[in-house]
Amino acid sequence: MKFQKKILAHKTAITFINAFFIVLALGAKFLFQQNAVYDIGMALASVFGVLPIAIQAYQAAKVKVVSIDLLVTIAVIGAFIIGEYNESAIVTFLFLLGHLLEQKTLEHTRSAIQQLVKLAPATAWKLVGNEAEEVDIDEVEVGDQLLVKTGAQVPVDGLVIEGTGYLDEANVTGESKPVFKEHKAQVFAGTILENGTLKIEAQRVGEDTTFGKIIELVEEAQDSKSLAERFIDRFAKYYTPLILVLALIVGLVTQDVRLAITILVLGCPGALIIGVPVSNVAGIGNGAKNGILIKGSEVMNTFSRVNTMVFDKTGTLTNGKPSVAFAKFYEDSPKDYLSLTAAIESESDHPLGKAIVDYAQQQGKKKIAAINVSDTVVVKGKGMAATADGVRLTIGNKALMQEQAIAIPAAIQQDENTLQLQGNSVVFVAVEKHVVALIGIKDQIRSGVSDTLAMLKSNGIERLIMLSGDNQTTAEIVGKELGLSEVHGGLLPEEKSAFIRRLQAEGEVVAFVGDGINDSPSIALADIGIAMGGGTDVAVETSDVVLIQSKFENLVHAYRLTKKTVLNMKENIAIAIGTVLFLLIGLIFGYVYMASGMFFHELSILIVVINGMRLLSYQTKSSKLDRNQFVEMEETVE
Repeated sequence: MKFQKKILAHKTAITFINAFFIVLALGAKFLFQQNAVYDIGMALASVFGVLPIAIQAYQAAKVKVVSIDLLVTIAVIGAFIIGEYNESAIVTFLFLLGHLLEQKTLEHTRSAIQQLVKLAPATAWKLVGNEAEEVDIDEVEVGDQLLVKTGAQVPVDGLVIEGTGYLDEANVTGESKPVFKEHKAQVFAGTILENGTLKIEAQRVGEDTTFGKIIELVEEAQDSKSLAERFIDRFAKYYTPLILVLALIVGLVTQDVRLAITILVLGCPGALIIGVPVSNVAGIGNGAKNGILIKGSEVMNTFSRVNTMVFDKTGTLTNGKPSVAFAKFYEDSPKDYLSLTAAIESESDHPLGKAIVDYAQQQGKKKIAAINVSDTVVVKGKGMAATADGVRLTIGNKALMQEQAIAIPAAIQQDENTLQLQGNSVVFVAVEKHVVALIGIKDQIRSGVSDTLAMLKSNGIERLIMLSGDNQTTAEIVGKELGLSEVHGGLLPEEKSAFIRRLQAEGEVVAFVGDGINDSPSIALADIGIAMGGGTDVAVETSDVVLIQSKFENLVHAYRLTKKTVLNMKENIAIAIGTVLFLLIGLIFGYVYMASGMFFHELSILIVVINGMRLLSYQTKSSKLDRNQFVEMEETVE
């Protein structure tokens, strides 16, 4: 038993030893005409090469499985007995090489995922007494008290025990605005503390958090089998004994051992057995390398047939956080009202105020901190007033303007109405009882979403649908801008799930793309559930595909990759079956013998492995379409 484990543990080394003796033998024969050394080298290569194959065949036979390894083992032993050492050596080498390439693709997949999960927090600030010390995330246990500082990720799921602050958790709740957290509030791993300081008590740690499960999910994906692989397993279960019996009968009837062994060698469906798993693993590896977790080849098959894609709005089609979409100043002044406004808002924790500060910084206003702000008055739910560098500003909503008896001219009211129709939260800026600026803030559409949706449609997605918990008017504003097929607003999670069921009842193959707990029922119910990787662990766990880095544009690559992988599997099956038919016909008509037949047979194994591994380097062409090009393309198709 120990010997068997040791041999299988060093299978890669044995493959290289096998190759070394083959090269040594070929060099002795063709460079130095040493035929005896040639035979010895090939014999040694055969002995070393057949060991792991024979052990795997024995282990399968113990559980009453007649495996492909058994077929290869008998063929190699037979060739060795009749003195065809070169054939037996080459058979073992190519068979081991095929498995080695498959193993390397699997390792490449895991390596790519491990690099991606480095995005997760690696450390946490653990409270020991009154002191905080930075510890490795693996050292955090349930019940530990942790400190989360401004700008940091929450390292675990837990409860706030002290402090307040705004957390960006659109990936969990679907709420586009940062959420205020105080004592006893729930916090989730991977969310970002935008301001404030929190002390939390850990409730879920380690592998139970979102990113900790990704490696486990990849391994599960690689263990899963597609319909094609299950068919091949059943095929091999009956095909292998059939070839063994056929070779035995031919050998007994013709008394031609070489012919019987030739049937064993040529009948070995190595390319068929290896080709589909290699395509599957290579496709998963390509996805991992590009920030896409695809959970198994069955997902590949189903995703490639999707014709309807449904999207959540907040955090999926949009950024999930408010930002300035419109800013207009109504009078010329030597005073820089944007900088003054940002300086006042920098003293506030309000999400809309933070959006204004961010906007001012983006506009190159770098001296905000140097502005002197005094006499600050906060009007809860309406806004604030303060003096900045001697100028008294009132900043807030329309209700605050009315409360302060600040008149709003008709032109500005018209701009306000337009902004509201576009889904903006409107902020007025007034100086000395008259409005000087209007700022529109909203959760804006992700960069590149329009191009991505257009490319999805051009690649075979017939319907693009958005479901949202926002009101219908707000949802339609986003839907119109993106050119979606359908938009449905005001939906609760259970209503989204019911909508998915209706689509499936109509015969649609549906993919749902979301990011939060509220999306999990729809993600689980859809034919293909797709989660943004920054989302909650529930969404990631229930999904079939995860966009690990939350890059929406990766959706196009994921969809094209599944189509490419399924096509690659079909190509490998065709190559394998075509080779077997070619060799059998050649054997019947006397055109194929052991040496030539073995060459083509093992060559087919190499071809399907190389063809499968091409998927590792597959990249989606970066052909961006703007909205006008897309419309023109649709009109051309029609």
